[in-house]
Formats: sequence, C-alpha cells, structure tokens
Amino acid sequence: MRRFLIVTAFFAVASLTSPLALKAEDHHDKRYYDRDAHDYHAWNGQEDRAYRMYLEEQHRQYRDFGRTKSAQQREYFKWRHGHPDNVLFKIEIK
Repeated sequence: MRRFLIVTAFFAVASLTSPLALKAEDHHDKRYYDRDAHDYHAWNGQEDRAYRMYLEEQHRQYRDFGRTKSAQQREYFKWRHGHPDNVLFKIEIK
C-alpha cells in the first residue's frame, strides 16, 4: 500500500509540473513567413527591437507580433526589408 501511495504521488507531481516544463521550452525563436518576399523572419531579441522601432516610427502601441493581423505583419515585413540590421543597429567596434 505504501509503494502505491509513493508511485501515485510521483505521477501526481509529474502531471502537475509538466505544463511548467512545456512553457519553459516555449522560449525558442519563432519564425514568421513573409509571403511577399518569400522568406522567413526568425523572431528573436534583435527582431523584437526592430519591431518596436517600427511601432514607434508608426506611432502605434506595442502589441505582440503573433497577435497582429496578417496585413499589419506584411506592412512590418515590407518596412523591415528596407531597414536592415546594419542600418538599425549601429555596432561599435573598439
């Protein structure tokens, strides 16, 4: 009976903590397809910075990119292709 309780407790803890483990794995970069340019954009910290610059330039409030409408995503991708990393992010080499 004691072994049964230990095994049951183990599976209960495992089932309660598994959603937390899945959420921790969700931090990987996401990719969004730009259908006009036929390429993918990896959504990482640098892309998020560029997106925030775009929103500021367009006088819009921040909204998670994955939740924006596809037309707005296409507008951003069009803007992004005209603003590459070497223009947006000045890298100083010392």
